[in-house]
Amino acid sequence: MQPREFLDELIERYPVLEPVKEDIWNVYKLMEECYAGGGKVLIAGNGGSSADAEHIVGELMKGFKKTRSVTEDFAERLRKADGERAEELIQKLQGGLPAISLSSHPALCTAYLNDVDGNLITAQQVYGYGKEGDVLLGISTSGNAKNVMYAVAVAKAKGMKVAALTGNNGGKLGKAADVAVIVPEPETYRIQEFHLPIYHALCLMLEERFF
Repeated sequence: MQPREFLDELIERYPVLEPVKEDIWNVYKLMEECYAGGGKVLIAGNGGSSADAEHIVGELMKGFKKTRSVTEDFAERLRKADGERAEELIQKLQGGLPAISLSSHPALCTAYLNDVDGNLITAQQVYGYGKEGDVLLGISTSGNAKNVMYAVAVAKAKGMKVAALTGNNGGKLGKAADVAVIVPEPETYRIQEFHLPIYHALCLMLEERFF
């Protein structure tokens, strides 16, 4: 399948998302450009959106529907690096699209919360990890999460692009992002219900493009 076909299939299954179909495509293109240029995706969210950030990393950093075998060139490098372990590594390693969930570092997060300011934890992570060409994906059902907005400011100062998954009227995040998917629902749990198939489609599209 081509990336567009995964998007078409998503809309067939969830017709309510038709108004944001091109926005989903534009988020895909932003992430595709990032990965094509050797960048990475940083993902920020709170609560259920934090769980979504972790879920997205799980789909991007290993095989989703494809095996993503290592290249022949890398296989040869493994054989030279460690002949004893090379064949098992060649068999089991899977290609990854670099992605980091910014809620995955409890020691850093609690230290920054205790020592500095909890609202700026994700901003600090973006400042430390981010570089020009990377993408910050902010997930906020209201679009008004303070910590995500601080992270957006740092990402822009770093020369990164900002993508958003949000809902209702998009909030501040929807306005600040380079590309935003604003799910046409007002209720938090309903917005989250649609975020999952959207990011699954994005991950399938990216896997198809790069593997």
